[in-house]
Amino acid sequence: MEEVPARLYTDLAWLWPLWGDAATEYADYDAHVVDLIRRHAIGRVDTLLVIGCGGGKNIFNLKREFEVTGLDISPVMLAQARELNPEVGFVHGDMRSIRLETCFDAVLMDDAIAHMHRLDDFVAAWRTAHAHLRPGGVLIATADVTTESFEQNRTTLGRAGREGLEVVFVENSYDPDPADDSCETTIVYLIREQGRLRVETDHWKTGLFSRATWRQELEVTGFDVHETGYRYGEDSYVTFACVKR
Repeated sequence: MEEVPARLYTDLAWLWPLWGDAATEYADYDAHVVDLIRRHAIGRVDTLLVIGCGGGKNIFNLKREFEVTGLDISPVMLAQARELNPEVGFVHGDMRSIRLETCFDAVLMDDAIAHMHRLDDFVAAWRTAHAHLRPGGVLIATADVTTESFEQNRTTLGRAGREGLEVVFVENSYDPDPADDSCETTIVYLIREQGRLRVETDHWKTGLFSRATWRQELEVTGFDVHETGYRYGEDSYVTFACVKR
């Protein structure tokens, strides 16, 4: 059965710009990415492919450092990315299978990799990144969650809005089967437009792999892998800087 994409990337994508200002909340992580690229890439770095670029908030900062190309599977999110970054080139495609006719000095795969919740899809995404890098180029990938960092039934609350619009969202992560490679994300949105309430729900699967699996699959794909930590607020993440052999 074909999977239904997350509504946050389809009919509810209009909510995405409300969360996280590109120039502030994304700036620290993007500086982390730039530092890792400069530190680990072999040779000059001018070009960057962002796979799973979403609404283009990371690109907003990274385009100051590199000539960036953005790739995403959601036409709605690509439209937002183009509006935020009109000078950047964007491509519609699936990270598991797309092949462009060019290679880049660096590739970034941020939280979009979390949607690869089957091992074969997870591996296919790394092969795409590898295929689009020159030798000595570097892939930067950050794990939203690993089996070591996963917290069963974690529930978070967030708020956003603009004039005439208030949104409260409740996000829950749950793993119904610890024997497989995925967990579930469920979000309930309380949307008040001019004070009138409507309730929307969203639900999708997220990949859940161990740090050892991340490293193993990246190494088998053809990367030399370097691990580093990244902390944002109270949350800690692992970032993999991967140099193409």
